[in-house]
Amino acid sequence: MIKKQLSYLISPEDAGQTVEQFLRKKGYSHRLVVHLRNTPLGLSIGKETAYTSHMLKPGEILFVTLKEEENSEHIVPTRLPLSIAYEDEDILVVNKAPGMPIHPSQGHFENTLANAVAWYYQSLGESFVYRAINRLDRDTSGLLIIAKHMLSACVLSDQMVKRQIHREYRAIVCGQTPEYGLIDQPIGRAPGSTVLRRIDWEEGEAARTHFWRLSYDEERDLSYIRLSLETGRTHQIRVHMASIGHPLPGDFLYHPDCRWISRQPLHSYRLDFIHPVSGRELSFTAPLPEDMASLVPYIHRSPLG
Repeated sequence: MIKKQLSYLISPEDAGQTVEQFLRKKGYSHRLVVHLRNTPLGLSIGKETAYTSHMLKPGEILFVTLKEEENSEHIVPTRLPLSIAYEDEDILVVNKAPGMPIHPSQGHFENTLANAVAWYYQSLGESFVYRAINRLDRDTSGLLIIAKHMLSACVLSDQMVKRQIHREYRAIVCGQTPEYGLIDQPIGRAPGSTVLRRIDWEEGEAARTHFWRLSYDEERDLSYIRLSLETGRTHQIRVHMASIGHPLPGDFLYHPDCRWISRQPLHSYRLDFIHPVSGRELSFTAPLPEDMASLVPYIHRSPLG
């Protein structure tokens, strides 16, 4: 099945590069270039196969044909709510509900985001390979990018590594936070656990979290904050905020106080990134889910909103 066809007009500036050099600069990985090289007419110029070592000339048109026979057959299509914030032929941006894992795992075979996306593709009569680009914990809600083919996955994964996908979160935390804070503390696994994380100055990985207080509820002693991450460590926001005395209420791992909410009130509110194919700048926001929004009206809003 053909998933994507692209063409590139070779400019005088591009001339003199090999096909592989040209494609690598466009964000294609070496693995993807090899896949195209091994696909009949995956790379072509003038209806003839173009070898990856071919030296490009001005005015040539390089055609790329992405074909995928692979299918995520092990993911069971399940009819579940799926909130789509944006879709085109290259990417899918979804607003994940709280309580929904993003991948099947032991005990979660048919109730994950992957199952919902599989059902969606099946309803369209399309083949399906599940490629979630950013990760969200099961009880964290909000925006998540899914690549619809190999090229999108390749380029977006590279953007993640280079920290070019900018993520902004909203959270409700215990206590009155400073108006602004930067938490710069390494995070590592807690001894004897594959799940828990902790601040680990000896073996932890660098982690930096910026936060701004948007408002404060004096009666409940809760702050509503926005956060921006420089790194993407497992449980980073939850561990960092707990480490400075402002844990997320309802967090079953780090602060299981469920008086106000039954899960950690953490929401992937905004994503800014470059479209993996067109190069357009994209920006998306997602409203707070109901359980978080129900708390915010009780919080006096600051001018930062």
